[in-house]
Amino acid sequence: MLVPSQITPAVDQAVLMGAEELDALDVILPFDRRDQPAELLTDDDIATLKHLASEGMGDNTMRALASDLAYLEAWCSVATGSPLPWPAPESLLSKFVAHHLWNPAERENNPEHGMPEEIAITLRVKGLLRSTGPHAPATVRRRLTSWSILTRWRGLTGSFSAPSLKIALRLAVRASDRPRQRKSKKAVTGDILSKLLTACAGDRLIDVRDRALLLMAFASGGRRRSEVANLRVEDLVDEEPVRTDPTDENSPPLPCLTIRLGRTKTTSSDDSEHVVLIGRPVIALKLWLTAARVETGPVFRRIDQWGNFDRRALTPQSVNLILKSRIAQAGLDPSQFSAHGLRSGYLTEAANRGIPLPEAMQQSRHKSVTQAAGYYNNAEQKMGRAARLIV
Repeated sequence: MLVPSQITPAVDQAVLMGAEELDALDVILPFDRRDQPAELLTDDDIATLKHLASEGMGDNTMRALASDLAYLEAWCSVATGSPLPWPAPESLLSKFVAHHLWNPAERENNPEHGMPEEIAITLRVKGLLRSTGPHAPATVRRRLTSWSILTRWRGLTGSFSAPSLKIALRLAVRASDRPRQRKSKKAVTGDILSKLLTACAGDRLIDVRDRALLLMAFASGGRRRSEVANLRVEDLVDEEPVRTDPTDENSPPLPCLTIRLGRTKTTSSDDSEHVVLIGRPVIALKLWLTAARVETGPVFRRIDQWGNFDRRALTPQSVNLILKSRIAQAGLDPSQFSAHGLRSGYLTEAANRGIPLPEAMQQSRHKSVTQAAGYYNNAEQKMGRAARLIV
């Protein structure tokens, strides 16, 4: 956060005021990263973000919009010498695509191909550009989508659906020849999860919490890290025990509860979606709630390095760090895993065990059959005969 001793009267005073405006929107950016957007966003930008927040837009969406808008303002200022215009002309949208998606081989022969080096250097100095090559197509598409959303919310009509822009984007993606990067290079499948649970098999409060977190996040369909961090006791509903084998009335009962998801990445709070948790994950979750004396509010709380319990909820970033820490303790490479590996791992494990895709999607709450089927296709290819003609 900026303090008076760090600012000068004129332009920096406006930066301070912008930072204070963003402080009122705790959902937009982590506390220690608000000053940079405050330098880049205009008063109209901040007013638009405040309006979106008042409309109940999700926290993660708000963070992405604020981050994308700050980048677009900075890029436009450096690339054109002018602030971001509203609405943006089609030529500016095409320039954005050309600057961020390009062919590395062509760049070697033509230095003017892609983003000009002086623009790239300026953005790197500002800490806004890390890639030395073309951007990931998903990142470019997301920023264009954010740009389009913000244009509409200003009551304006942009050129984001123009045929020429769609063609340019499609050709640029093909030319950049950049393979799609998974959010987690490796999936946290059942065998990996077992190693993680062994790594936190102790009796310390932090071990009890991490076991409950990992089991709940995986077994509930591979919940996103934001969903894990935002989970509240009020979202947990005890249910009647269920049979281990639903077809055998003499099989032993298992504890059961439902988790109300509320607003997620692909739903609204009005959807009332929920998932079911059965057996070992329920036991681990209740053990944590009892040990930590958590009766209301956030389920998963912070525990400092000395083992002191904190009433504040974990952040989504903390969920990712917990997973990576346990990955390292299990003797695996943390750089190969992220919290999203729990989500991809759940579907991969379901495919490996022969669980039908619709049944797995009912638990994971994936909306896209194409996306979810990708994990099943990978499993089937590895287990099938087609790849074993010559072994």
